[in-house]
Amino acid sequence: MKVKSQNKIVEQETFLQHIKDWQNQGLKVVFSNGCFDILHPGHVDFLEQAKAYGDKLVIALNTNASVSRIKGDTRPINNEDFRSQMLAAIHCVDIITFFDENTPIELIVRSNPDILVKGSDYQISEIVGAKEILENGGEVKTVSLLPGFSTTGFIERIKRKTD
Repeated sequence: MKVKSQNKIVEQETFLQHIKDWQNQGLKVVFSNGCFDILHPGHVDFLEQAKAYGDKLVIALNTNASVSRIKGDTRPINNEDFRSQMLAAIHCVDIITFFDENTPIELIVRSNPDILVKGSDYQISEIVGAKEILENGGEVKTVSLLPGFSTTGFIERIKRKTD
């Protein structure tokens, strides 16, 4: 039996079609991306803030291979199926797809969301796809991060407790 939240996890072409359909209906689409390796309250807070900018929140999730290239051989802690299922269960996330590249620039350009959102640990000038979204009349936003929550921090605390 397929769980309802798993219907949110789709191939890229379906992801792109949903975005186009929603925009044609006049809905504002918010795009974000990330690894979301060990899901924590900081992630949930970020996603809720991002969703508040529009009607639909779409997430591009790094594949296992992409996470390993970016974060190192010991990552991800949780595989892409686990990570996508956890994200899909969050009420404010409307749809999720995977990307295997180091950055989601191609997916951002192809989807042309109304708003691109990242955490406040990024400057807008550093956000992948910001230039392209702004050139197409979209918006780029950063949202504040919940202090004290980071996947790397969790991993370090776990290592200290097991040493």
